[in-house]
Amino acid sequence: MIGNFAEWNIQNLCIRVAVSMILGGVIGLDRGMKHRGAGTKTITVVCLGATLVMLTEQYIQIHFPGLANMNRMAAQVISGVGFIGVGTIIVSRHRVRGLTTAATLWASACVGLAVGIGFVEGGVLVTVMMLLSLHILPRVEHFAARHSHYCNVFIDLEESRDLHPVVKELRDAGVVIDSMDMGESRAAGVGVSVHMVLYLKKTAGRTLVYDILMKSDKVMSVDFL
Repeated sequence: MIGNFAEWNIQNLCIRVAVSMILGGVIGLDRGMKHRGAGTKTITVVCLGATLVMLTEQYIQIHFPGLANMNRMAAQVISGVGFIGVGTIIVSRHRVRGLTTAATLWASACVGLAVGIGFVEGGVLVTVMMLLSLHILPRVEHFAARHSHYCNVFIDLEESRDLHPVVKELRDAGVVIDSMDMGESRAAGVGVSVHMVLYLKKTAGRTLVYDILMKSDKVMSVDFL
């Protein structure tokens, strides 16, 4: 326990607001340097706003006993920030971007709530762990993806019947099709789009899969995830 920041006095109020601004700024700066949708200003404002909500809750509880529900306003913040986060999510072709930014916005609001009620230690600890996760986990994920035998591939075909010879060639090359989904092509506007999860044996790599797919005249595009 660093200190009793939950006690209601001017010193603790200033500390909570300052810590909220610092933590929100640090999280936002990390996102801003990567040129993400929500940067320093956005995340700092969200964190400070969430802090003010909890300060207001405590103020009502102290000065107007019996009128405050310490969970109600916090719950509205958590659900409300979710709508802001949705605006940062972009679906481009077969990729979804902005999920991490949306999650960061939501988490920064939670940090603001914790700091606002006086749980400064929890806010600081979660902020540190968030920054570590945002920097370390992508490297771990990249390492795991490079050594994984599974890969996701999207192909756009002119007609659904063109899929059969493509699947046959993949299987003849030793590629195992783990799962396969078919839908309307978004990239070309016509034809069909096929999503396949492939299991690549040691003798088969992405280059071989790409060569097989592009060999067919019916395959309009290939996209690996």
